[in-house]
Amino acid sequence: MANASGFFTHPSIPNLRSRIHVPVRVSGSGFCVSNRFSKRVLCSSVSSVDKDASSSPSQYQRPRLVPSGCKLIGCGSAVPSLLISNDDLAKIVDTNDEWIATRTGIRNRRVVSGKDSLVGLAVEAATKALEMAEVVPEDIDLVLMCTSTPDDLFGAAPQIQKALGCTKNPLAYDITAACSGFVLGLVSAACHIRGGGFKNVLVIGADSLSRFVDWTDRGTCILFGDAAGAVVVQACDIEDDGLFSFDVHSDGDGRRHLNASVKESQNDGESSSNGSVFGDFPPKQSSYSCIQMNGKEVFRFAVKCVPQSIESALQKAGLPASAIDWLLLHQANQRIIDSVATRLHFPPERVISNLANYGNTSAASIPLALDEAVRSGKVKPGHTIATSGFGAGLTWGSAIMRWR
Repeated sequence: MANASGFFTHPSIPNLRSRIHVPVRVSGSGFCVSNRFSKRVLCSSVSSVDKDASSSPSQYQRPRLVPSGCKLIGCGSAVPSLLISNDDLAKIVDTNDEWIATRTGIRNRRVVSGKDSLVGLAVEAATKALEMAEVVPEDIDLVLMCTSTPDDLFGAAPQIQKALGCTKNPLAYDITAACSGFVLGLVSAACHIRGGGFKNVLVIGADSLSRFVDWTDRGTCILFGDAAGAVVVQACDIEDDGLFSFDVHSDGDGRRHLNASVKESQNDGESSSNGSVFGDFPPKQSSYSCIQMNGKEVFRFAVKCVPQSIESALQKAGLPASAIDWLLLHQANQRIIDSVATRLHFPPERVISNLANYGNTSAASIPLALDEAVRSGKVKPGHTIATSGFGAGLTWGSAIMRWR
Protein backbone atom coordinates (compact mmCIF):
# COMPACT_ATOMS: atom_id res chain seq x y z
CA MET A 1 0.00 0.00 0.00
CA ALA A 2 1.05 3.63 -0.19
CA ASN A 3 1.88 5.51 2.99
CA ALA A 4 1.44 9.25 3.54
CA SER A 5 4.72 10.04 1.83
CA GLY A 6 3.66 8.17 -1.29
CA PHE A 7 6.18 5.34 -0.96
CA PHE A 8 4.91 1.79 -1.24
CA THR A 9 5.15 -0.38 1.86
CA HIS A 10 4.13 -3.87 2.87
CA PRO A 11 1.35 -3.88 5.49
CA SER A 12 2.97 -6.71 7.45
CA ILE A 13 6.20 -4.85 8.09
CA PRO A 14 5.68 -2.85 11.29
CA ASN A 15 8.46 -0.32 10.86
CA LEU A 16 9.81 -0.10 7.34
CA ARG A 17 11.86 3.03 7.88
CA SER A 18 13.86 1.46 10.70
CA ARG A 19 14.73 -1.48 8.48
CA ILE A 20 15.99 0.39 5.41
CA HIS A 21 19.32 2.12 5.81
CA VAL A 22 20.11 3.97 2.61
CA PRO A 23 22.29 7.08 2.89
CA VAL A 24 20.20 9.94 1.57
CA ARG A 25 20.91 13.62 1.09
CA VAL A 26 18.73 16.45 -0.17
CA SER A 27 19.75 17.85 -3.53
CA GLY A 28 19.72 21.52 -4.38
CA SER A 29 16.58 20.96 -6.38
CA GLY A 30 14.80 19.68 -3.29
CA PHE A 31 14.68 16.04 -4.39
CA CYS A 32 15.95 13.11 -2.34
CA VAL A 33 19.21 11.67 -3.68
CA SER A 34 20.70 8.36 -2.60
CA ASN A 35 24.49 8.29 -2.54
CA ARG A 36 24.38 4.71 -3.78
CA PHE A 37 22.77 5.67 -7.04
CA SER A 38 23.77 7.77 -10.01
CA LYS A 39 23.64 11.51 -9.46
CA ARG A 40 20.92 11.61 -12.10
CA VAL A 41 18.59 9.73 -9.74
CA LEU A 42 16.64 12.38 -7.87
CA CYS A 43 14.20 10.08 -6.05
CA SER A 44 13.27 6.44 -5.93
CA SER A 45 10.21 4.23 -5.80
CA VAL A 46 9.95 1.09 -3.69
CA SER A 47 9.11 -2.19 -5.37
CA SER A 48 6.69 -4.75 -3.97
CA VAL A 49 7.84 -7.31 -1.39
CA ASP A 50 7.84 -11.02 -2.18
CA LYS A 51 6.07 -12.85 0.63
CA ASP A 52 6.59 -16.44 1.71
CA ALA A 53 3.46 -17.57 3.53
CA SER A 54 5.55 -19.75 5.87
CA SER A 55 7.96 -16.98 6.81
CA SER A 56 7.74 -14.64 9.75
CA PRO A 57 7.72 -10.85 9.18
CA SER A 58 11.35 -10.65 10.28
CA GLN A 59 12.34 -12.97 7.42
CA TYR A 60 10.70 -10.95 4.64
CA GLN A 61 12.98 -9.70 1.90
CA ARG A 62 13.72 -6.02 2.20
CA PRO A 63 12.07 -3.80 -0.44
CA ARG A 64 14.41 -2.88 -3.28
CA LEU A 65 14.84 0.81 -4.15
CA VAL A 66 14.51 1.11 -7.91
CA PRO A 67 15.75 4.31 -9.57
CA SER A 68 13.26 5.82 -12.00
CA GLY A 69 13.50 8.58 -14.56
CA CYS A 70 10.73 10.57 -16.18
CA LYS A 71 10.28 12.24 -19.53
CA LEU A 72 7.85 14.38 -21.52
CA ILE A 73 6.16 12.34 -24.25
CA GLY A 74 3.18 14.39 -25.40
CA CYS A 75 1.80 17.94 -25.44
CA GLY A 76 -1.36 19.78 -26.41
CA SER A 77 -2.99 23.21 -26.15
CA ALA A 78 -6.29 25.02 -26.57
CA VAL A 79 -7.37 28.67 -26.76
CA PRO A 80 -10.77 30.41 -26.73
CA SER A 81 -12.33 31.38 -30.04
CA LEU A 82 -12.73 35.09 -29.20
CA LEU A 83 -9.74 37.12 -30.40
CA ILE A 84 -9.19 40.62 -29.00
CA SER A 85 -6.67 42.75 -30.88
CA ASN A 86 -4.86 45.86 -29.70
CA ASP A 87 -7.16 47.87 -31.96
CA ASP A 88 -10.14 46.36 -30.16
CA LEU A 89 -8.73 47.47 -26.82
CA ALA A 90 -8.18 50.97 -28.18
CA LYS A 91 -11.97 51.27 -28.44
CA ILE A 92 -12.46 50.88 -24.70
CA VAL A 93 -9.28 52.29 -23.14
CA ASP A 94 -6.82 55.06 -24.00
CA THR A 95 -4.21 53.11 -25.96
CA ASN A 96 -3.23 52.02 -29.47
CA ASP A 97 -1.57 49.13 -31.24
CA GLU A 98 1.87 50.76 -31.49
CA TRP A 99 1.90 51.73 -27.80
CA ILE A 100 1.05 48.19 -26.67
CA ALA A 101 3.31 46.35 -29.10
CA THR A 102 6.31 48.57 -28.35
CA ARG A 103 6.04 48.09 -24.58
CA THR A 104 4.95 44.46 -24.42
CA GLY A 105 5.34 42.74 -27.78
CA ILE A 106 1.66 41.75 -27.67
CA ARG A 107 -0.66 42.16 -30.68
CA ASN A 108 -3.59 39.86 -29.85
CA ARG A 109 -4.99 37.80 -27.02
CA ARG A 110 -7.78 35.20 -26.64
CA VAL A 111 -10.55 35.66 -24.08
CA VAL A 112 -13.02 33.14 -22.63
CA SER A 113 -16.58 34.01 -23.65
CA GLY A 114 -19.93 32.43 -24.41
CA LYS A 115 -19.86 28.70 -23.80
CA ASP A 116 -16.11 28.60 -23.19
CA SER A 117 -14.88 27.36 -19.82
CA LEU A 118 -11.46 26.83 -18.32
CA VAL A 119 -12.24 23.15 -17.73
CA GLY A 120 -13.28 22.79 -21.37
CA LEU A 121 -10.01 24.31 -22.58
CA ALA A 122 -8.02 22.13 -20.19
CA VAL A 123 -9.79 18.97 -21.36
CA GLU A 124 -9.14 19.86 -25.02
CA ALA A 125 -5.44 20.49 -24.37
CA ALA A 126 -5.13 17.32 -22.29
CA THR A 127 -6.85 15.21 -24.95
CA LYS A 128 -4.37 16.40 -27.57
CA ALA A 129 -1.44 15.65 -25.26
CA LEU A 130 -2.71 12.14 -24.57
CA GLU A 131 -3.20 11.48 -28.28
CA MET A 132 0.37 12.56 -29.07
CA ALA A 133 1.70 10.47 -26.19
CA GLU A 134 -0.43 7.48 -27.27
CA VAL A 135 -1.66 7.13 -23.69
CA VAL A 136 -5.32 6.35 -22.99
CA PRO A 137 -7.15 8.09 -20.11
CA GLU A 138 -7.45 4.77 -18.24
CA ASP A 139 -3.66 4.69 -17.90
CA ILE A 140 -3.35 8.12 -16.27
CA ASP A 141 -2.25 7.86 -12.62
CA LEU A 142 -2.44 11.54 -11.71
CA VAL A 143 -3.93 14.78 -13.05
CA LEU A 144 -2.30 18.05 -11.97
CA MET A 145 -4.23 21.22 -12.86
CA CYS A 146 -1.95 24.24 -12.52
CA THR A 147 -4.23 27.26 -12.30
CA SER A 148 -5.01 30.31 -10.20
CA THR A 149 -8.42 30.86 -11.80
CA PRO A 150 -10.41 27.59 -11.47
CA ASP A 151 -14.05 27.45 -12.53
CA ASP A 152 -14.82 26.15 -9.03
CA LEU A 153 -13.46 27.46 -5.73
CA PHE A 154 -12.63 23.91 -4.69
CA GLY A 155 -10.54 23.18 -7.77
CA ALA A 156 -10.89 21.97 -11.33
CA ALA A 157 -8.67 18.87 -11.58
CA PRO A 158 -11.34 16.30 -10.57
CA GLN A 159 -13.72 17.75 -13.19
CA ILE A 160 -11.02 17.31 -15.84
CA GLN A 161 -10.34 13.76 -14.69
CA LYS A 162 -14.04 12.93 -15.07
CA ALA A 163 -14.38 14.66 -18.46
CA LEU A 164 -11.39 12.78 -19.84
CA GLY A 165 -12.91 9.45 -18.85
CA CYS A 166 -10.26 8.32 -16.38
CA THR A 167 -12.29 5.36 -15.17
CA LYS A 168 -9.79 4.22 -12.51
CA ASN A 169 -10.40 7.39 -10.47
CA PRO A 170 -6.77 8.58 -10.36
CA LEU A 171 -5.78 11.32 -7.96
CA ALA A 172 -6.43 14.81 -9.34
CA TYR A 173 -5.67 18.11 -7.65
CA ASP A 174 -4.95 21.77 -8.36
CA ILE A 175 -1.67 23.65 -7.96
CA THR A 176 -1.99 27.40 -7.40
CA ALA A 177 1.17 29.30 -8.22
CA ALA A 178 0.08 31.73 -10.94
CA CYS A 179 2.62 32.08 -13.76
CA SER A 180 5.05 29.64 -12.09
CA GLY A 181 2.36 26.98 -11.82
CA PHE A 182 3.37 24.83 -14.78
CA VAL A 183 7.00 24.51 -13.67
CA LEU A 184 5.83 23.54 -10.19
CA GLY A 185 3.52 21.02 -11.87
CA LEU A 186 6.55 19.43 -13.53
CA VAL A 187 8.32 19.31 -10.16
CA SER A 188 5.30 17.61 -8.60
CA ALA A 189 5.01 15.13 -11.47
CA ALA A 190 8.67 14.19 -11.10
CA CYS A 191 8.27 13.68 -7.35
CA HIS A 192 5.22 11.45 -7.80
CA ILE A 193 6.98 9.36 -10.44
CA ARG A 194 10.37 9.09 -8.74
CA GLY A 195 9.10 8.80 -5.21
CA GLY A 196 5.61 7.36 -5.52
CA GLY A 197 5.72 4.80 -8.29
CA PHE A 198 3.35 6.70 -10.61
CA LYS A 199 3.74 5.95 -14.32
CA ASN A 200 1.73 8.51 -16.33
CA VAL A 201 1.11 12.01 -15.00
CA LEU A 202 -0.92 14.63 -16.85
CA VAL A 203 0.29 18.18 -16.12
CA ILE A 204 -2.03 20.98 -17.28
CA GLY A 205 -1.41 24.72 -17.15
CA ALA A 206 -4.58 26.74 -17.66
CA ASP A 207 -5.77 30.19 -16.64
CA SER A 208 -8.53 32.64 -17.44
CA LEU A 209 -7.14 35.88 -16.06
CA SER A 210 -9.52 37.91 -18.24
CA ARG A 211 -12.12 37.40 -15.50
CA PHE A 212 -9.93 39.32 -13.04
CA VAL A 213 -8.73 42.15 -15.28
CA ASP A 214 -9.87 45.75 -14.97
CA TRP A 215 -10.56 46.45 -18.64
CA THR A 216 -10.40 50.20 -18.00
CA ASP A 217 -6.81 49.99 -16.68
CA ARG A 218 -4.48 50.15 -19.66
CA GLY A 219 -1.53 49.17 -17.49
CA THR A 220 -2.89 45.65 -16.98
CA CYS A 221 -5.71 44.96 -19.45
CA ILE A 222 -3.31 44.97 -22.42
CA LEU A 223 -1.28 42.09 -20.97
CA PHE A 224 -3.48 39.11 -20.25
CA GLY A 225 -5.21 36.38 -22.23
CA ASP A 226 -6.74 32.95 -21.61
CA ALA A 227 -5.49 29.52 -22.69
CA ALA A 228 -4.63 25.97 -21.65
CA GLY A 229 -1.64 23.75 -22.33
CA ALA A 230 -0.80 20.22 -21.21
CA VAL A 231 1.97 17.63 -21.21
CA VAL A 232 2.17 13.94 -20.36
CA VAL A 233 5.09 13.03 -18.11
CA GLN A 234 5.89 9.32 -18.09
CA ALA A 235 8.13 7.11 -15.97
CA CYS A 236 11.14 5.66 -17.79
CA ASP A 237 14.47 3.97 -17.18
CA ILE A 238 16.95 6.22 -15.44
CA GLU A 239 19.16 6.21 -18.53
CA ASP A 240 16.33 7.87 -20.48
CA ASP A 241 15.58 10.50 -17.83
CA GLY A 242 14.42 13.73 -19.47
CA LEU A 243 13.80 16.02 -16.49
CA PHE A 244 17.34 16.88 -15.52
CA SER A 245 16.96 19.47 -12.76
CA PHE A 246 14.77 22.09 -11.11
CA ASP A 247 15.35 25.34 -9.26
CA VAL A 248 12.32 26.77 -7.41
CA HIS A 249 11.79 29.73 -5.07
CA SER A 250 9.20 32.06 -3.57
CA ASP A 251 9.22 35.39 -1.77
CA GLY A 252 6.01 36.44 -0.06
CA ASP A 253 7.33 39.95 0.44
CA GLY A 254 6.85 40.55 -3.29
CA ARG A 255 3.10 40.02 -3.06
CA ARG A 256 2.60 43.76 -2.85
CA HIS A 257 3.82 44.09 -6.43
CA LEU A 258 1.42 41.58 -8.00
CA ASN A 259 -1.78 40.30 -6.43
CA ALA A 260 -5.54 39.84 -6.72
CA SER A 261 -6.72 39.92 -3.12
CA VAL A 262 -10.00 38.93 -1.54
CA LYS A 263 -12.29 41.87 -0.97
CA GLU A 264 -15.50 42.11 0.99
CA SER A 265 -18.74 43.00 -0.75
CA GLN A 266 -21.52 44.99 0.84
CA ASN A 267 -24.42 42.86 2.08
CA ASP A 268 -27.63 43.41 0.21
CA GLY A 269 -29.75 43.37 3.34
CA GLU A 270 -29.44 43.61 7.08
CA SER A 271 -27.28 40.90 8.56
CA SER A 272 -28.23 39.02 11.67
CA SER A 273 -26.69 40.77 14.64
CA ASN A 274 -27.37 41.25 18.31
CA GLY A 275 -24.64 43.73 19.04
CA SER A 276 -21.34 42.93 20.66
CA VAL A 277 -21.40 39.16 20.25
CA PHE A 278 -22.43 38.87 16.56
CA GLY A 279 -21.44 42.30 15.28
CA ASP A 280 -19.22 40.78 12.56
CA PHE A 281 -21.38 37.76 11.84
CA PRO A 282 -22.54 36.58 9.36
CA PRO A 283 -19.44 37.68 7.44
CA LYS A 284 -19.88 39.75 4.33
CA GLN A 285 -19.74 37.90 1.02
CA SER A 286 -16.36 38.24 -0.61
CA SER A 287 -14.86 38.12 -4.08
CA TYR A 288 -11.47 38.70 -5.63
CA SER A 289 -10.30 42.13 -6.71
CA CYS A 290 -8.96 42.81 -10.18
CA ILE A 291 -5.26 42.16 -10.77
CA GLN A 292 -3.06 44.79 -9.13
CA MET A 293 0.45 45.06 -10.53
CA ASN A 294 3.49 47.29 -10.20
CA GLY A 295 4.93 46.66 -13.64
CA LYS A 296 8.34 48.23 -13.03
CA GLU A 297 8.99 46.17 -9.91
CA VAL A 298 7.84 42.93 -11.56
CA PHE A 299 10.16 43.66 -14.48
CA ARG A 300 13.13 44.21 -12.14
CA PHE A 301 12.33 41.03 -10.27
CA ALA A 302 12.09 38.94 -13.43
CA VAL A 303 15.26 40.12 -15.17
CA LYS A 304 17.25 39.61 -11.97
CA CYS A 305 15.88 36.33 -10.58
CA VAL A 306 15.09 34.35 -13.73
CA PRO A 307 18.67 34.27 -15.17
CA GLN A 308 19.99 33.29 -11.74
CA SER A 309 17.43 30.50 -11.47
CA ILE A 310 18.20 29.11 -14.92
CA GLU A 311 21.94 29.21 -14.23
CA SER A 312 21.35 27.35 -10.97
CA ALA A 313 19.25 24.71 -12.74
CA LEU A 314 21.96 24.27 -15.36
CA GLN A 315 24.55 23.81 -12.64
CA LYS A 316 22.42 21.17 -10.92
CA ALA A 317 21.98 19.38 -14.24
CA GLY A 318 25.72 19.52 -14.89
CA LEU A 319 25.15 21.17 -18.25
CA PRO A 320 26.67 24.27 -19.84
CA ALA A 321 24.41 26.85 -21.46
CA SER A 322 25.79 25.76 -24.83
CA ALA A 323 24.06 22.38 -24.37
CA ILE A 324 20.63 24.05 -24.42
CA ASP A 325 18.79 24.03 -27.73
CA TRP A 326 15.92 26.30 -26.71
CA LEU A 327 15.12 28.91 -24.08
CA LEU A 328 11.41 28.88 -23.21
CA LEU A 329 10.30 31.49 -20.69
CA HIS A 330 6.92 32.34 -19.29
CA GLN A 331 5.36 34.62 -21.91
CA ALA A 332 4.86 37.75 -19.78
CA ASN A 333 6.45 40.56 -21.73
CA GLN A 334 8.78 40.54 -24.73
CA ARG A 335 11.11 42.98 -23.01
CA ILE A 336 11.53 40.54 -20.12
CA ILE A 337 12.14 37.63 -22.51
CA ASP A 338 14.73 39.63 -24.46
CA SER A 339 16.49 40.88 -21.32
CA VAL A 340 16.76 37.40 -19.79
CA ALA A 341 18.01 35.93 -23.08
CA THR A 342 20.66 38.66 -23.33
CA ARG A 343 21.88 38.07 -19.79
CA LEU A 344 22.16 34.35 -20.48
CA HIS A 345 23.79 34.96 -23.89
CA PHE A 346 21.07 33.11 -25.78
CA PRO A 347 20.74 34.24 -29.41
CA PRO A 348 17.23 35.32 -30.47
CA GLU A 349 16.87 32.41 -32.89
CA ARG A 350 17.06 29.97 -29.96
CA VAL A 351 14.34 31.70 -27.94
CA ILE A 352 10.75 30.46 -28.21
CA SER A 353 8.09 33.18 -28.12
CA ASN A 354 4.43 33.30 -29.13
CA LEU A 355 3.55 36.22 -26.88
CA ALA A 356 2.43 38.42 -29.78
CA ASN A 357 -0.53 36.13 -30.51
CA TYR A 358 -1.76 35.28 -27.00
CA GLY A 359 -0.42 37.72 -24.40
CA ASN A 360 0.30 36.57 -20.87
CA THR A 361 -1.70 33.38 -20.29
CA SER A 362 -0.19 32.71 -16.85
CA ALA A 363 0.26 28.98 -16.11
CA ALA A 364 -0.72 28.12 -19.69
CA SER A 365 2.01 30.14 -21.39
CA ILE A 366 4.89 27.64 -21.25
CA PRO A 367 2.97 24.51 -22.37
CA LEU A 368 1.09 26.56 -25.00
CA ALA A 369 4.35 27.83 -26.51
CA LEU A 370 5.94 24.37 -26.23
CA ASP A 371 3.03 22.72 -28.04
CA GLU A 372 3.17 25.19 -30.91
CA ALA A 373 6.95 24.79 -31.20
CA VAL A 374 6.68 20.99 -31.23
CA ARG A 375 3.85 20.82 -33.75
CA SER A 376 5.56 23.31 -36.06
CA GLY A 377 8.71 21.17 -36.08
CA LYS A 378 10.87 23.73 -34.31
CA VAL A 379 11.39 21.58 -31.21
CA LYS A 380 12.44 18.07 -32.18
CA PRO A 381 12.91 14.84 -30.19
CA GLY A 382 16.16 14.99 -28.25
CA HIS A 383 16.24 18.78 -27.98
CA THR A 384 17.10 20.15 -24.55
CA ILE A 385 15.04 23.07 -23.23
CA ALA A 386 15.68 25.54 -20.40
CA THR A 387 12.35 26.86 -19.16
CA SER A 388 11.35 29.24 -16.39
CA GLY A 389 8.08 30.50 -14.91
CA PHE A 390 7.77 33.59 -12.72
CA GLY A 391 5.06 35.79 -11.33
CA ALA A 392 2.57 36.34 -8.52
CA GLY A 393 3.43 35.12 -5.09
CA LEU A 394 6.10 36.08 -5.87
CA THR A 395 7.22 32.69 -7.15
CA TRP A 396 9.74 31.60 -9.74
CA GLY A 397 11.16 28.32 -10.89
CA SER A 398 13.22 26.79 -13.69
CA ALA A 399 13.58 23.38 -15.24
CA ILE A 400 16.06 21.78 -17.60
CA MET A 401 14.31 19.14 -19.67
CA ARG A 402 14.56 17.13 -22.86
CA TRP A 403 11.68 16.75 -25.26
CA ARG A 404 10.80 13.05 -25.69
